[in-house]
Amino acid sequence: MSRIEEHVHRIFRQIPDSERKTQLTKEIIQDLEEKVADLMSAGKTEEDAVNKAIIDFGDIDDLKAELMPAVKRHREHGLSLAYSIAGSILIILLVVFANFYYTPGVIWCVYPIFAVLWWPLSMLYLYLKRR
Repeated sequence: MSRIEEHVHRIFRQIPDSERKTQLTKEIIQDLEEKVADLMSAGKTEEDAVNKAIIDFGDIDDLKAELMPAVKRHREHGLSLAYSIAGSILIILLVVFANFYYTPGVIWCVYPIFAVLWWPLSMLYLYLKRR
């Protein structure tokens, strides 16, 4: 692996693997190698050309920000799904307890349970849609 490839892979190591990440790393490596070839044809040594290309490339915070929000949103939706499931279970347990403690002769807890189940179902739909 060339020094340019190592540098680019080191920059992108915190970003999870995706098709977009692979495409960007290939494009950046190709651009940097072309820059090195141009600098070498202008009379610089290979080591100087590589160093100059890396320094001129600069910071890629904008590219990282472009790639990370999608991952962050995906994780947030997964977390929202987990909270909705846990919250629904707690609410259902509370309703079932209230039903059987206060009015054991009438089973009415089924109706609020159906209403509460829409919360995790909607979060599951959102999670699967974003996936």
